Amino acid sequence: MKAQLPAEKIIAHSMIHGEWVPGRGDHFSVRSPYNHQIIGEVTCPDAEQIDLAVKAAAAAQKEWAAVSMKERAKILFQFRHILMRDLDKISHIKASESGKTFEEGKAGLMKGIEVLEYALSLQNLDTGGRMEVSRGVSCEYRREPLGVILNITPFNFPAMVPMWTIPINLALGNAYVWKPSEKTPLTSVAMANALSEAGLPKGLMTVLHGGASTVEKLIDHPLIKAIGFVGSTSIAKKVYDRGTQLGKRVLALGGAKNHIILLPDASTDISGSSIADSFTGCAGQRCMAASVLLAVGNDPKINQHIEKIKERASSMVLGENMGAIITKEQVKFLSSMIEKAEKDGATIILDGRKAKAPAGLEEGNWIGPTILDHVKPGSHAAVTELFGPILSIVRVKDLTEAIEIENSVEYGNACSIFTSSGAFADRVIREASTGMVGVNVGVPVPREPFSFGGINASKYGHGDITGAHSLDFWSNVKKVTVKWEKQTDSSWMS
Repeated sequence: MKAQLPAEKIIAHSMIHGEWVPGRGDHFSVRSPYNHQIIGEVTCPDAEQIDLAVKAAAAAQKEWAAVSMKERAKILFQFRHILMRDLDKISHIKASESGKTFEEGKAGLMKGIEVLEYALSLQNLDTGGRMEVSRGVSCEYRREPLGVILNITPFNFPAMVPMWTIPINLALGNAYVWKPSEKTPLTSVAMANALSEAGLPKGLMTVLHGGASTVEKLIDHPLIKAIGFVGSTSIAKKVYDRGTQLGKRVLALGGAKNHIILLPDASTDISGSSIADSFTGCAGQRCMAASVLLAVGNDPKINQHIEKIKERASSMVLGENMGAIITKEQVKFLSSMIEKAEKDGATIILDGRKAKAPAGLEEGNWIGPTILDHVKPGSHAAVTELFGPILSIVRVKDLTEAIEIENSVEYGNACSIFTSSGAFADRVIREASTGMVGVNVGVPVPREPFSFGGINASKYGHGDITGAHSLDFWSNVKKVTVKWEKQTDSSWMS
């Protein structure tokens, strides 16, 4: 199914205390990457509205914290029902503003719903703990909410990334302030409306639009207790530095340059489609996309694998099973990087600049799958995050060299190895300097309850943004020691 653009423009105001309020700040239009047509209008809040919104969230959170987790879960169950009911509608909105295919938009929302299902399980799983530590003396854990948290989300996953943190924070008793990307702000309208319909009390979901000015005012607000961010490394570091200097918790996920190590003994049936789908999925606009293929050795089977990858990538049809690039400026950047790679000595074995735009969508932002072979280690194509459907193939002599190259980049998001050898796979798992590793998996995204997150320049802050390792970041753990009666014997606790 092709993505369907909205029949009417979507108006995105700010949600303040449960109501959509026209912003008194900047106004801007949203253009679809598919055809460059305006599909939405956005109004941004001014400083007074931002302050009012956060204060309203803090007031609502105090009441929400007193509600039991089981009662909070009832609203989240209803939220899930509404999202499933409106799955196609929301997926079309996501696709139309981000450039994704409809299927990709749907898959991203389903991944977000998986996190929601994990949050629903917390009422049974996250029960704390109590034990008698000495005669007549007990200790226990009690998990308590932080207060108001801020999440700043990227353009490429306008529903999935917010859903990494919305359900967990609401289940834990926090109020949620959401600053969507200014490139893809329209999905937030549908998501916030779904929560309101589910019965979420006013003030617990706040949506505020805008750019750097909005972000800075929110980070600086004294009632914001923790900050989540997903985006480029350069901005992640700025968000982390600004927030932590104010004494706040910050978890900022940055960029990536993911490597796939390909060994001759890999299954061609698995490697060809998996690697091609990794770098072409979401038009390469995801932090988990394969960027560099480290082809190990001179065995003729390596070229057979590469031919399968090329064959699969060549079959992609723009507008059908591969989407558009977010902006025209990004298309120009990708084209220039392909040209630069060729000048640096790479061989273009599949040139996405020659791909044909879909009929009737010629004004959109299009570039096809591109494969660069014999890319030199350390060149721009090998180390720069391009964020597009470009695969750079670096030829290496052995697995040791492959691991050295993988570990030499500043990022540490994810890597994969394609092989039939358990020993080689285990070595990469041990030695790769990344937060996520895949074996014969092109996109090694963990499934809930396993956490998502990289290391090195791919993450600033401690812990992960989803799963069990996120709970201590989004909440406080209070330790309680109780004694009711004087004991006849004694210990050091007496």
